[in-house]
Amino acid sequence: MTGVAEQLATALVGLVSGVLAGLFGIGGGLVTTPAIRLVLGYPELVAVGTPLMVIVPTAVTGAVSYARRGSADVRAGLTVGLWGSVTAILGALVATWVGGSLVLILTAALIAYMAFEMIRQVRVPIETPNAAEAAPADILASRRRVPLWALGLVTGSFSGFLGLGGGFVIVPLLGRWFGFPVKRAIGTSLVAISVLAVPGAIAHYLLGNVDLRLAAGLAIGVIPGALLGSRLTAVAQERHVRVGFAAVLLVAGAALALNEFGVL
Repeated sequence: MTGVAEQLATALVGLVSGVLAGLFGIGGGLVTTPAIRLVLGYPELVAVGTPLMVIVPTAVTGAVSYARRGSADVRAGLTVGLWGSVTAILGALVATWVGGSLVLILTAALIAYMAFEMIRQVRVPIETPNAAEAAPADILASRRRVPLWALGLVTGSFSGFLGLGGGFVIVPLLGRWFGFPVKRAIGTSLVAISVLAVPGAIAHYLLGNVDLRLAAGLAIGVIPGALLGSRLTAVAQERHVRVGFAAVLLVAGAALALNEFGVL
């Protein structure tokens, strides 16, 4: 791939990542990590560490857009994000210790699990958007099964270890454990990712797992992509967003696993 072609491909990966981040609240690393490895051909740990540098502006852009529409629980998102910051650094250290190939295989497995979790939620009756948006505190009080800080600690570990924002964990679990409608879960997830991705990104950079030139190329596309994705979600039907999220997870997880096992 020539220099110009690589730059264009990198910017396109960033754009697609940003759109999906805005649509599904996943921070973008879910797409960026497989693309860096499969399309751009970078080493495993660079594919794990570099996306976190790009996830931060992507998540902030999407979070602001959702919060302005009242589709994000900012307090819950900050709680998850701050507690996740505690374990994100530990996750980055463990990822470097075990090696990139194993990390990517585990990433693919977890992505597949979360895809089936979201498909399961499609079959569950969805609360009306007005009622759910109007009374988030009541939803949390009546349906919470675990505290928000526990969700943050788990998400931070996965974020630092896998080099992903953690939205693919936060979005389904906010729906299952806390009763969030999916659009509110997406907005809240982006708030959390804006916080917890920062320490993981710094840790991976210090460990030598970040390519700043690659990160800059990706950043060109992610911010406009995140704005576009958040606007698309505003007009999309709840069930369609859930199905689309699950489909993205399945495709990304399968491609990543097949590549690491030498099939692709």
